[in-house]
Amino acid sequence: MSGQAVASRPIARHGTVGFGGNTMRFDTRYAALTLALLLTEIAIALFVRDAIVRPYVGDALAVVLVYAGLRTITRLDVLPAVLLALATAIVIEFGQYFHLLDHIGLAGNRWARIILGSGFDRRDFVAYAAGALIVLLAERYRRASRAAAGTRTVRSPNDSSSTI
Repeated sequence: MSGQAVASRPIARHGTVGFGGNTMRFDTRYAALTLALLLTEIAIALFVRDAIVRPYVGDALAVVLVYAGLRTITRLDVLPAVLLALATAIVIEFGQYFHLLDHIGLAGNRWARIILGSGFDRRDFVAYAAGALIVLLAERYRRASRAAAGTRTVRSPNDSSSTI
């Protein structure tokens, strides 16, 4: 640095950070959702031992969690963020198929096994698709509710969820 002071700006609900203000943002609504989903996922991983909630509901919620995290910090529109969240889940599932944790020396790490999973199951792909569908339906409902309330949705290439 050349000794110049760098002014800091507070990040508002839809504040932008990053170079040029185009790459990243911080959305407190999605941040709250991300935190709630993360705590739910941790509770499921640590305390639920069943044949439905832990393996399938947890996997569906994982896609929603990644989506919410992406929408918290990026300007990705709904569909690209859903597809990226779904792709993340699929890549992690294939990591389980190829025993990635064994290869990188984390097979004995409890948290790595909780976060990345430890066993491949092709039925998980259905749960991931269900999570993506939940996101798409929830976002459609949210936009319809805004329209019914008279809030106009601005569709821009960077962030179609902005309202005025």
